[in-house]
Amino acid sequence: MKRITVFCGSSLGTEKIFELKARELGKRLALENIELVYGGASIGLMGAVADGALSVGGNVIGVLPKFLRLKEITHEKLTQLILVDTMHERKTIMDDLCDGVISLPGGFGTLEEFFEMLTWGQLGLHKKPIGILNVNGFYDELISLMDTMVKKGFLKDSNRQMVLVSDSIDHLLEKMKTYQAPSVGKWITKETI
Repeated sequence: MKRITVFCGSSLGTEKIFELKARELGKRLALENIELVYGGASIGLMGAVADGALSVGGNVIGVLPKFLRLKEITHEKLTQLILVDTMHERKTIMDDLCDGVISLPGGFGTLEEFFEMLTWGQLGLHKKPIGILNVNGFYDELISLMDTMVKKGFLKDSNRQMVLVSDSIDHLLEKMKTYQAPSVGKWITKETI
């Protein structure tokens, strides 16, 4: 993997561990010679992951909609900043640039980005690994909901297994490096329940 896109909050959250893990992830990617692709902001976990990578000489590509630049949240020390017109264009470019995705804690935007990339993978539009760094159990309920989707017949287990989860950066990166995309379609029929 040469580049990983990281989706995360533009806030720091209520627990210091969120910021610490974001910085640690940025550093780890840089030390592995993996370029960071992220949303381009200087604030919240977004700023922390970028600062972590930059602190050890990593390459960081930010993809920022122009309307957010006007809010003065742009990270000014990035290796490269790509300005786009829309949020959809942002996600498309972030997908085009990366070899895999990691989600850190965040809000609606983080979940929307994560699930769009996951859905694209489920539909066979890409075969990239998609990981959750489950910092301090932040995503426990979401993981439980995905398991419920399988139990209730709305998600194939093979598609559920596309979501790589760990609370350890090293373990998550190892899972991503060895990931094999499912070869079956997403559709569930009465015969397969």
